Parts: sequence; C-alpha cells; structure tokens
Amino acid sequence: MTEIVNCQLPIADYVLLNIILLGLTSLLTDFSSEMVVPILPFFIKTLGGGGIAIGLIFGFGDAVAAILKVVSGHWADKTRRYKLFVFIGYLFSAVAKFFYPLAKSWQNIGIIRPIERVGKGFRDAPRDAIVSESLKEGQRGRGFGVQRAMDSVGAILGSVVVLVLFVYLGKDFTYIFWLSAFIGLIAVIPIFFVRVPANLKLNHRRVSLKALPWPAKKFIIIATIFALANFSVAFFILSAQSSFTGLGQTEALALTLLLYIFFNIFDASFSEPAGALSDRVGRRKVIFSGYLLFSVVSIGFLFSHTLQVSNTARFLILLGLFALYGIFKALIDASQRAYISDLSPTDIRGTALGTFETLTGLAAIPSGLIAGIFWNINILYTFAFGAGMSLVASVLLLRLRSPFTVPLGKD
Repeated sequence: MTEIVNCQLPIADYVLLNIILLGLTSLLTDFSSEMVVPILPFFIKTLGGGGIAIGLIFGFGDAVAAILKVVSGHWADKTRRYKLFVFIGYLFSAVAKFFYPLAKSWQNIGIIRPIERVGKGFRDAPRDAIVSESLKEGQRGRGFGVQRAMDSVGAILGSVVVLVLFVYLGKDFTYIFWLSAFIGLIAVIPIFFVRVPANLKLNHRRVSLKALPWPAKKFIIIATIFALANFSVAFFILSAQSSFTGLGQTEALALTLLLYIFFNIFDASFSEPAGALSDRVGRRKVIFSGYLLFSVVSIGFLFSHTLQVSNTARFLILLGLFALYGIFKALIDASQRAYISDLSPTDIRGTALGTFETLTGLAAIPSGLIAGIFWNINILYTFAFGAGMSLVASVLLLRLRSPFTVPLGKD
C-alpha cells in the first residue's frame, strides 16, 4: 500500500496519466454526487425544511469543505502522503453518502451533508496540487479546465440517470441515494494508479492575509464578496420547479431536472475552453466576465418569476438562463484558483490558496443564510441580492491592477 500511495515518477511519465486518472475519479464522484444534488432540495422540503434550512445545509457543507482544504494541505505536507489524503477524501465522501437514505428529518440532512463534504475538504488541496505540479505554468488553466470538464461530464451522467430513475422508472429518494453511494465507492479505484510529482509540496496552506502581496490580498477580498452573492444552485433548482404552474409535482420536477442537465452540459462544454482562454487573455478578464454573467443570470431569474407566460415559454426562458449559469460556472471555477496562484510568489502560494479557500468557503454560510431568509420572505429578494452583490464584486475587480501578467502583457 505504501508503494502505491507514495510512488513517484519523472515528469514525462506522469503528466497525462495523472490528469486522466484524477479526471476519471472526479467524473465518477460527480456522477455519484449529482444524483443527490438536484433532488436534495426537494427531499429537504418533503422533510419539512424551508429556505433557511436549505441555505444553511448547502452553505455549511461548502464551508466545511473549504476550511478542511487548508487543514489537509498542512497535514499532507507534513506527512508527504499526498495521494493517501486524496484517497481517504474520496472514500470518506462515498461512505458518508450511505447515510442519506437513513435520514428521517431535514435536521439529519443538516448533519450528513457537512460530514460528506469533509471528504471533499481532505482531498481537494492535495489533488489540485498534483494536477498543478504535473503541468507547466502556462498550461495550468487548461489542466484545471480539463478537470472541471470531467467533473461536469460526471454531473451530466448523474443528473440524466436521476431523471430516468425518479421520473420515468418511479424510483424513490432512498433507491437513488443507495445507488449514488455505491458509484462513489467505485470512484476511488483510479487513485491507486496516480503518480505523485517528485518535488510536490503544498507549502502548508495556512491562512494569512498579512503575508500576501497586495494584488493577491485584494483579489481574495473581492472573491469573498462575490462568494456572498454566489448562493447554492439549490435555490436555482427550487426556483425553476416552483415557477411552473398547473403541473403535478412529478412533471414539474422532470422539467427542472432537464434544465439542470442542460446547465451541466454547458458547464462541461465550456470548462476546458474557459481555462484555455484564461491562459491566453488573462485570468482577471475571464473572472470578471463570470461575475458579470452571474448578475445577468440572477436578474433573469428575478424577472422570470414576474412574467405571465405559458409553461412552454417559461421552460425555454429558463433553458437559456441555466445555459448561462453553466457558462458562468465554467468561467470562474478554474480561473479563480489559477489566478490566485499566479498572483502569489511560489514560496507563499500555499498560504494564498489556503486563505482564498478559507475566506470564500466561510462566506458560503452567510450567503446561504441570507439567501434562505430572503427566500422565505420573497423569492425575488434572493435573486436581487445575488445580482447586486455580484455587480459590486465585478466593479471592484475592474479596479484591480496587478504587477503580474498571465500570460505576459495579457492581464
């Protein structure tokens, strides 16, 4: 087991292998997770949970994952067992999914979801470091984009399967949760064949704004402001389902799952091009486009609830909005991590990534809480809040000027 976990090879041998294997694990894990995510908001509602419960469950889960990225980075550096942390993280998430079908209340889900996300927190920092150090600096955006694309392919498969199982085959939540957990277990297998870069080091991802150069510090603050706006996809899912009129619950859920599949298709299709684009024209421009696009999507959802149109017309409008939401996800997910790496000298890159992940992750808790409170008052307020905060972040990002260039002369 030790040889499998710590095996190291020269650069030429492991670059493509690592990207493919870790991408395959991500694909299968997202296949498993995305069988749960699109139906979890509805499951919480059936258990009596409202907007605040949904916001806190998703927000707290994301915050736990973000904070543990920093902790796992420190432990992985200290023990030098990077792949072991990746393996344990994916395995932990898979095992935790077995508790979903046992849940009897939304409070149970409130405990299970953060526990499941502990696995994500343990695996992501070492995994991203293996991907990053397996590539040259000018290829990082493309590499992370490929990783995101494979995530999204798994998400498409998962959401298609849950649509077929739930809507057309009549399977219940419990059946889908069990199947998701078993697929999650299969996802850990490719990790055994990953090869760790010989000089890999995460530089103890501690949290400290003080140690960072001003451009990196300012971007982390801006990204944290945007994280307050970027509430969970659960609210977009519930918004779509509740906007259809005169339909039964199964029909409305079927249309919503189709929209979610469309979202994942666009996320998958644009992930790699978005990463490559950030390599060519600069991360900041791509991230700014993503922030602005989130504002457009939020405003679109706001107005979609005020329109008096047929369900067919509403579905087509939401189809466009979910497509834009998928493009937004593709634009920022890889580019933000790559940008904070580019803004930081090598010796404090781990600190910069740890600070970025912690602060933006912690912002998920108030983001979910605020979105949930607004949701309970009026759905429109949730999307108005998201649009307004993301516009603030966009304006602040426009004013950010960096002495670093990614690539030279492009940012």
